[in-house]
Amino acid sequence: MACTSPYDLIIIGGGINGAGIARDAAGRGLKVLLCEKDDLASATSSASTKLIHGGLRYLEHYEFRLVREALTEREVLLGNAPHIIWPLRFVLPHRRDLRPAWMIRLGLFLYDHLGGRKKLPASEGISFAKHVAGEPLRDDMTKGFVYSDCWVDDARLVVLNAMDAKDKGAEILTRTECVGANRSGDIWNVTLRDQESGENRMVSGRMLINAAGPWCADLINPEKGVVKSDTKANIRLVKGSHIVVPKMFDHDFCYIFQNGDGRIVFAIPYEGDFTLIGTTDIDFKGDPAKVKIDQDEIDYLCKLASGYFKKPVASDDVVWTYSGVRPLYAGDGEAGEGESASKVSRDYTLKLEANAHKAPALHVFGGKITTYRKLAEHALQIISKELDTKDTPWTANAVLPGGDFPHASYEAAFADYAARYDWMDAVMLKRLLRAYGTRIEQIVGDAKAMGDLGKCYGHDLYEAEVGYLMDQEWVRDIDDLIWRRSKLGLRLSADQISALRNRLAPEKPGQTSVAAE
Repeated sequence: MACTSPYDLIIIGGGINGAGIARDAAGRGLKVLLCEKDDLASATSSASTKLIHGGLRYLEHYEFRLVREALTEREVLLGNAPHIIWPLRFVLPHRRDLRPAWMIRLGLFLYDHLGGRKKLPASEGISFAKHVAGEPLRDDMTKGFVYSDCWVDDARLVVLNAMDAKDKGAEILTRTECVGANRSGDIWNVTLRDQESGENRMVSGRMLINAAGPWCADLINPEKGVVKSDTKANIRLVKGSHIVVPKMFDHDFCYIFQNGDGRIVFAIPYEGDFTLIGTTDIDFKGDPAKVKIDQDEIDYLCKLASGYFKKPVASDDVVWTYSGVRPLYAGDGEAGEGESASKVSRDYTLKLEANAHKAPALHVFGGKITTYRKLAEHALQIISKELDTKDTPWTANAVLPGGDFPHASYEAAFADYAARYDWMDAVMLKRLLRAYGTRIEQIVGDAKAMGDLGKCYGHDLYEAEVGYLMDQEWVRDIDDLIWRRSKLGLRLSADQISALRNRLAPEKPGQTSVAAE
């Protein structure tokens, strides 16, 4: 196993933090390798509530810096990726038994002004008797508040960062696990294992980045970790679960529901025909790769939502669930034990491990998807100093792949493509444009009719899109395609999914694919 020429950075972890750091570093001219043992965004980064938000409830915990940074980032990311990120209006019904109206008004005033809001509308009070958002709510809900945040396709945000990193020279290796990392003076020697072939590859790098998400502590565990490290990681693993039910209301507003335990739960329009409800906050023990919702969580979410909606939500209504594990940094104590999981900070911590005689390592603990770009900038400040390169931030005004709409306007782009592809169904065009932005052109190519897109696998999924995802977006497994790159798993039948699984199966030597015929 010959060791390739040294990289500047070897990044372990293909979630939002690893992909964000890879993109920022590659854009500065650093030689970057990122390895991910599964698919990009296969864990925590595809299991969020899909929001770019400041975190209204964090104000109660006096996390003003985190909220300010996140609120500022909302509008930065809106400009970076207008295809997968867009504004939402949230309705907060007032309950006298929980938080007084003055407290909510004060919190929303801070929320409006902490981040220098420019593009998004301000908060306001509303009467449910006069507002469309009041119709699906119980009659004892009479007034509330409306404020702004943003939606994001979280898994696609990860993929777009990885694509941009690759375009700028980074090597992105999925299904590739780090099985060993040792220092040799000022160089890291890292062993990578291809999960599909089982073959090992040796690489070397000047600096190691631990962005392994819920595995970040296991990676450097003194007893069983594969990275030889001197850093202690006090990580508290917290499970968050969501349920998806048939849509509960016929408008575009979202809801944020308070609960007596101090938590909040969102109810958000999802994929046109559904409502997303979540999330829970439960301490987690075990393998994050095997996390799944339990019945108590389903009951909790259904009961809480039923306390607000006229139409009760029952567990039998649930059509899909997903769960993820948040790796929350618990400081230097005993992983925050004794404190409610919902009160542990969602802020991030970057720990540098370096001295004059050893190759440096940077460990990424905690964080939230909203602040991933700032986390990457802060990481590059540290990296630049360690590698003696210039610290030149560039991502704030750089669009992600597909986001180069004229005037950053999705609406104008939709009108333009609807005229160009007048043979395409509007629902399909909306899905493709939301997912791929201007890169829809790479999928459609010279097609002049639906039949030119190749085989239809069901709903509006054609071979042209499947081939693009395999060639450009690292799709290998059925879940990559129908749950992370899209949410078509909500619509495809078992037979259609089986046909797709066959399409994605690796070809054997001498075998010719007929999938596109």
